[in-house]
Amino acid sequence: MSENLYLVGEHEPVHQEVSAEHLKTTGALPAALRGLYVRNSPAPQFAPIGRYHWFDGDGMVHGLWLRDGQARYANRWIRTAGFERERAEGQAMWTGILEAPRRKDLPGGPLKDTANTDLVFHQGRLLALWWLSGTPYELDVTSLATKGPENFQGRLTGGFSAHPKVDPRTNELVFFDYSIVKKPFLRYGLVSPTGELIRYEAIETPAPHILHDMAITERFSILMDFPLGWDAAKLKEGKRRIAFDRGTPSRFGVLPRHGAAADVKWFEAEPCYMYHTVNAYEVGDEVVLLGCRVKNLIPETQDTTGTVARLDTIELVPHLYEWRFNLKTGATTERQLDDVATEFPRINDSIQGRRAAFGYHPRVAKRPDLMFDGIIKYAFGDSSAKAVATWNAPAGWFVGEASFAPNDTKRSEDDGFLVTFGTNAREQQSAAFVIDAKTMQLASTVHLPQRISLGFHSYWCPGV
Repeated sequence: MSENLYLVGEHEPVHQEVSAEHLKTTGALPAALRGLYVRNSPAPQFAPIGRYHWFDGDGMVHGLWLRDGQARYANRWIRTAGFERERAEGQAMWTGILEAPRRKDLPGGPLKDTANTDLVFHQGRLLALWWLSGTPYELDVTSLATKGPENFQGRLTGGFSAHPKVDPRTNELVFFDYSIVKKPFLRYGLVSPTGELIRYEAIETPAPHILHDMAITERFSILMDFPLGWDAAKLKEGKRRIAFDRGTPSRFGVLPRHGAAADVKWFEAEPCYMYHTVNAYEVGDEVVLLGCRVKNLIPETQDTTGTVARLDTIELVPHLYEWRFNLKTGATTERQLDDVATEFPRINDSIQGRRAAFGYHPRVAKRPDLMFDGIIKYAFGDSSAKAVATWNAPAGWFVGEASFAPNDTKRSEDDGFLVTFGTNAREQQSAAFVIDAKTMQLASTVHLPQRISLGFHSYWCPGV
């Protein structure tokens, strides 16, 4: 059996929980940086049962606290119900998404809710989230210890997916929930500025699809319905397999922030998939959406060169893309903005929902496992996107998603720093790179006390 690329090298999980203060730094840390950079990651605590998928591992968060030119680090497993059950048993009990379930008596169902994917910081609370839509888990922002599940005073009766959006002007938290096994297949949720769940509404869709992200503007929310779901032919045989339907259009649902299911206006576009949005905003009668679009997620002819990133049968060749939805005419226009493969895009979060001048996109390395070898800064114009600068990771190093940490001065949208973790498997070292967002030059490197694996999504929690 060939080696699983997501269990070795830069992806090799760590199992040691570490805390360390006064970390060694090359280059002075900017004194204006005061907060927590935290990233979520998959880290199976026990050997997986059968085939392992990168999305399967138990959640582990890595945190870097920056203040007064000093840095401290800690990593902690997210102690979900599934994690605790397996720890008590001393072995893995759940199979992953590539294997058929082998037990039907496990709490929570056949797939373990790991909270391993995303993070959101709202009203001083840090929540860890799962890509398949599950239970949010609150983490202590001073230690990263798991405080417990969050159900919003019992009002969250279903799931809460990864990639919610915090409106920086209203401080509302906008999210969605989806399922590929039972109705409703899609729900829309809204949390008030005070942390109260005030909307959790079913949205009618024709079929269950695997979804991943959403977007907001100042007045609207954008839900997505891509043609990635159950293989229709296999379902007729009583079997389940995921397939990408090239004959079904992509759909985008635009609804007023405080609207109801009846207010959703659906727009169709060319078949595609998108893991991550960049941002969305309004221009006149149009809602504009930017994201990293994959044209053909499961090609009929698979690449064999070893230079295309893959997740099992899925090929990840994402490109910066723009959709425009005209609310008056119902028309959709779309176009690719760049031909360089990038993913895990971020902007200055204070611009979320308005037209951003800049975006920061990790560049996909030409390898069979998803890794990033640099970060591209895009300047977004009225009708263009131009790569204006690139920070290249040091030779032998690969990095992850970069969160934007603003300067206290806030003289311009890009007045701040990008923070990202990087790993060098050959040297068994990891570090945090602090990059000047304006110049895209390395400001400082914080050397971590242990090698950590590459992971998923991150968040900058200011003032923590």
